[in-house]
Parts: sequence; C-alpha cells; structure tokens
Amino acid sequence: MSIWQSLARKVLKGEELSDQEALSVLECPNDQLLNLLDSAYQVRKQYYGNKVKLNMIINTKSGLCPENCGYCAQSRDSTAPIEKYRMMDKETIVQGAKRAHERKAGTYCIVASGRGPSKRELATVTSAVEEIKQHYNIKVCACLGLLEPEQADQLKEAGVERYNHNINTSENHHDYITTSHSYYDRVATVNAAKTAGISPCSGVIVGMKEKKEDVIEMARALRELNADSIPINFLHAIDGTLLEGTNELTPTYCLKVLCLFRFINPTKEIRISGGREVNLRSLQSFGLYPANSIFIGDYLTTEGQAHLQDYKMIEDLGFEIDYVTTEEFV
Repeated sequence: MSIWQSLARKVLKGEELSDQEALSVLECPNDQLLNLLDSAYQVRKQYYGNKVKLNMIINTKSGLCPENCGYCAQSRDSTAPIEKYRMMDKETIVQGAKRAHERKAGTYCIVASGRGPSKRELATVTSAVEEIKQHYNIKVCACLGLLEPEQADQLKEAGVERYNHNINTSENHHDYITTSHSYYDRVATVNAAKTAGISPCSGVIVGMKEKKEDVIEMARALRELNADSIPINFLHAIDGTLLEGTNELTPTYCLKVLCLFRFINPTKEIRISGGREVNLRSLQSFGLYPANSIFIGDYLTTEGQAHLQDYKMIEDLGFEIDYVTTEEFV
C-alpha cells in the first residue's frame, strides 16, 4: 500500500492528517501524482460518487470597490481596464438565473463588488431571489461582501441558501494581500451566515506568494469554520493589479492542492474555481478526481471555458452532472 492510499484510509476513518503528512501531499513527487489523485478520488467517491456540481456566477456590480485586495481587478488600487457598473436591476438578475438553470447549474451565485451591500443593493438582491424561487428550481448563493447579522437574516428570509465569503489566504499571510479589512472580518461574515441558518461557502486563492504551510493552514481553517462549500481559486494575475506578473503555479501543483483540500475536508464540496483554465490547462479534467464541483461560464472579470466544453470534459471522464432536472415551474 502506498503512502497516499494510507492517507486516504486514515481520512475515511475520520482521522486528520498531521502537518508533515499534509506537507508531503503538496510535495508529492510528480511520478507519484497519479497514485495521489487515485487516493484522493477514493475519498471523493465515498461522499460524492461520480457526480459533478455546476455553479454559475453573475457579476451584478463591477468595480467601484473601496477595498485594496491585491489580487482583484475591481480593487480601488487596480488600474486593470475592466467594465464598471453599479448594481443591476432585479429583472437582469432573474434572467441570469434562467440562463444558469438552462446550463444545468445547480447553484446560481449572485456576486457584487464592494465592502458590503447598501440597503438598496440588499433590497434588490432579496427581491430578485424571491422571484427566482418562484420560477426556478435552483440553489441561490449570494456573495455581497461583509455582512451584518441582520443582513444575513434578510437574505435567509428571501430564500438564499448559501453565502460565499472567502478567507482567501491564511491568517498569517492576510496583511500581504489586503489591509482594508482583517482576516477576522471575513471569519465574522462566514459565522454571521451560519448563525442565520445559511450554508457557509468559503474558499481560498492559491498562488499569491504564500508558503506551503499557509496552504495547509487555509485548509485547516476552513475545516474549523465547517464551510459546506470550498471554492479553490488559482491566481490568474491580471495586469494592473498589485499581484500582476505573479506566476508561481504549475498544473501538477494545483492538483496536489486539490488533493490536500479533499483530505482535510473530506465531506465538503470542493470546487475548482477562478484560474482553472489558465493554471490547470490541459490537466483540467484530472482536477475532478479530488474535486466535485466547478464553475461554468465566465468569472467576475475573466473569461471561463465554454460550458459545452465542460459538459464534454465531465462526460469524457465517465462522470455525470449533479443536476435537478425538474422543469421550470410557476
């Protein structure tokens, strides 16, 4: 039995990896990568079989953000030439849900730039969610920045099932990435969503000059937060951002990161998110052995792979889309 198979058995027995075992995953020799992927797949298969969850984003408010996050083209410090606009109207958000449903997405992610939602922005989102729930059998995830407890309650009442607020990086590395809010601000928002009865979604961005020990800390922090869904972004450095020109990642290292998160958070939805296409490249399909979820369509300010290619990738693996096939209802 290989070391990787031993780790999978340990995880399936409910035991946690030691720090040294976790580091060994990230440092797995490339000639052992297939064995590592197979071992992570055994854990993924136990909880999710061969199903793949699809998620689709709508960027309802772009740019105009007062935060200074070094990775983000929408940051106040970014000079990236992105489209900037204020909150979309309710009808446009509802139409986005229709497109997501048609593209077999099980979760529709309503995202808005900014530190947190204004009263008017929150009212637009809650009104849109109420209408979406009347017409489409789709889960709604909101991602609107920092939340106050009463705002979380309003989203829950409107029908939002999930709230995304990424920790993005480790506590120790956080101030290297942004100083306009704290790591604990992010944790508090995740906890506010949980307290309101909303499923917490929180993930990371890998490739922002962090150490391997930081990546391990991120995975453990999300286990501690009990995040139900964990999006793993791989930095797609955009010219004009503070991290422009950063290019630390290889496809094989990205796969090792996905395996690590599967081992540390075995029962959770692990989603390959932003940067999938540019960092995993020709190895994208291998990512679905440890991960069980992807975004389809475009991201916030960067393009994604065509959704028909994603369907084909899933089909070629012998996997199937985890999709509620009931027809639109009124």
